[in-house]
Amino acid sequence: MSNARQSFAQRQSLAQEAARLMHDQGIKDFRLAKDKACARLGVDPRKGNLPRNTEIEAALAEHLRLFAGEESAARLAQMRQAALSAMQRFATFRPRLVGDALSGMVTEHSDVQLHLFAEQSEMVDMFLAEQGIPFELAERRFRFGGDRYEHYPAFRFVAGDVGFEAVAFPLERLRQSPRSLVDGQPMPRAGRAEVENLLLQSCGPAAATD
Repeated sequence: MSNARQSFAQRQSLAQEAARLMHDQGIKDFRLAKDKACARLGVDPRKGNLPRNTEIEAALAEHLRLFAGEESAARLAQMRQAALSAMQRFATFRPRLVGDALSGMVTEHSDVQLHLFAEQSEMVDMFLAEQGIPFELAERRFRFGGDRYEHYPAFRFVAGDVGFEAVAFPLERLRQSPRSLVDGQPMPRAGRAEVENLLLQSCGPAAATD
């Protein structure tokens, strides 16, 4: 086998193994998934031809299609319905859906990820407390351009059997989406109307009105 074909085969194998690990173990970090895939396949990450994040994402989509088709579709519908309900409840913060529930690549480890926008992040804290919603506070970092990262508070809570993570951004970030970890492009975000349309397309009219 030629070096080029060997290199391509190695990238493909690593992408598939990284995707499997992300699905089975709930790994979110592409770098970690690549390192674990290299360890599993006996590849030196310093010398191996590592797959791009977009290749791993494509492999994950194929893995879901082959091994979790109906289960993944049912979970996706559940998460999108839960996202829509939460977005209606958090309407004052102009919520946007991001992540797995938007892309459609959900696993049993996926949670609903929302971007909220407020003059002060404490407003989200107060709202959750007033609504009687227990939450855990974390911190997430995002890149908006160049190599500069910004840190924002993330509120983690559970509704039913669906986990949520809502990140509070200042109002000025509503018009500028952070960069995606997959391809470095602005992260896709969807408002309530777009989520309603996604539900209508996949589940029929009743789903978006329940």
